[in-house]
Amino acid sequence: MTVFLVLGALGVLLLLVALVLGDVLDGALEGLSAGFFSTEALAGFLGALGFGGAIALSVTGSTTVAVVIGLVLGVLLGLAAARASRFLRGTGETDTVRTSDMVEKIASVVSAIPEGGFGVVSVSVGGHITRLNARSSGAVPAGTQVSVTSVISPTAVHVEPLFLP
Repeated sequence: MTVFLVLGALGVLLLLVALVLGDVLDGALEGLSAGFFSTEALAGFLGALGFGGAIALSVTGSTTVAVVIGLVLGVLLGLAAARASRFLRGTGETDTVRTSDMVEKIASVVSAIPEGGFGVVSVSVGGHITRLNARSSGAVPAGTQVSVTSVISPTAVHVEPLFLP
């Protein structure tokens, strides 16, 4: 029983340390299984294994049954914690998009770009569609696919038409 309670307490302690130290512990676990493990998942596994095993041992009196139940609960809670932490951290698609992120992206001309003037292009970066003022070295009609070559200002870019075969 003591071993199970110590494992459960280690899981809770690891979770508290993860809350304080954050991503430092995840860096230590980064090499394991391509990011499957997280500190939260390990803490959930240990906590469920320990406390679930202790409860099963006190109810059944069998160490073997307690270990099996503890392992099953640990795996289930570890997987749930891993999914929850991955969901909460997100995929990066909702990160702030900067104009500098648009360089070398393909855009579509929404409003024709006159020679020496500005038009409007629409570009998609990280799932976000953004419209920007655009200038080109020559006139570009609406509907043309262009490549963003540089940033002029936070709201304007320089583009060049794509030459597709």
